[in-house]
Amino acid sequence: MKAIVVEELGSAQNMKYKEIDMPVISPKQVLIRVHTTSVNYADIKSRYGKKGAEKLPFVPGLEASGIVEEIGDEVTAFRRGDRVLAFPPHGSYAEYIAADENLTFAVPDRVDLETAGACGIVSFLSCKLLGEVARMQPGESVLVHAAAGGVGTTAIQVAKALGAGLVIGTVGSESKVKAALEAGADHVLCFERGKPLAEQVRHWTKGRGADIVLDSVGGELTQAGMDALAPYGRLVVFGNSSGEYGRIDTGNLHASCRSVLGYSLGTTRKERPDSLRSTAALVFRLMETGKLQVHIGKRFPLYEAPMAHEWVESRKSTGKVILFL
Repeated sequence: MKAIVVEELGSAQNMKYKEIDMPVISPKQVLIRVHTTSVNYADIKSRYGKKGAEKLPFVPGLEASGIVEEIGDEVTAFRRGDRVLAFPPHGSYAEYIAADENLTFAVPDRVDLETAGACGIVSFLSCKLLGEVARMQPGESVLVHAAAGGVGTTAIQVAKALGAGLVIGTVGSESKVKAALEAGADHVLCFERGKPLAEQVRHWTKGRGADIVLDSVGGELTQAGMDALAPYGRLVVFGNSSGEYGRIDTGNLHASCRSVLGYSLGTTRKERPDSLRSTAALVFRLMETGKLQVHIGKRFPLYEAPMAHEWVESRKSTGKVILFL
């Protein structure tokens, strides 16, 4: 079968489109013929050797949609021909993947496979962050950093679907404001305009600040998000696309009753995979009712994965970038 293989760490050009062996499934796995996979920032970090412990060479990718071709002897939830979304243990940039039964999810008839292949990481993550980690209550305000990206545009919609009273997005350039607004953000702060984050957020929230801040960027933006947080607010850290993690002065927590929380979907897939079953049900329910639409910003054939990575790294991308077969 054909796959994208990272042969050396570093440049996107170190990813090669080549023939590799078909995966062999275990008794509790399914073999899936891939329809769509997607580019997540974690894939880029893995390519640089900054995330995970993959040994060279390796197939990158965290999610894929497709059709079940074979089932292991102990699999009970799926049959050949089923349409599924899966988080495979050993990469998804390939024509076929092996996935554990408990990390494979049936795709409803009303959700197409392209959307399913784009939605997994961003929608499962958004629902976990808002519904379970931050425990968002109806009417609360939510601040979403990197609001024009795949997670950002999805988190905005999920926040609205779960009853957020106000959703504010931040973006790094003027060209990304439109994507965040189209996703449903009530206000978007563009850092090119040079406005202080906390000051602007307090203006939009009538002096209170944001009840929830979703931070996937890190660095100085973490402290800025902390400054914008309301009393009893929750700052949720789930990434560091800036390359650095922010530092928190714990003196900002005590009297204000603020909280700092951390979450990793990767850790959850390894340690608590069964908790994702209810998340999948919520994700697909929101999609079927039209409350969640995954914005696909750009499509590339699998063999152009290096170009897809370079596009995401350029910081010009909005929404999800997908690879199709």
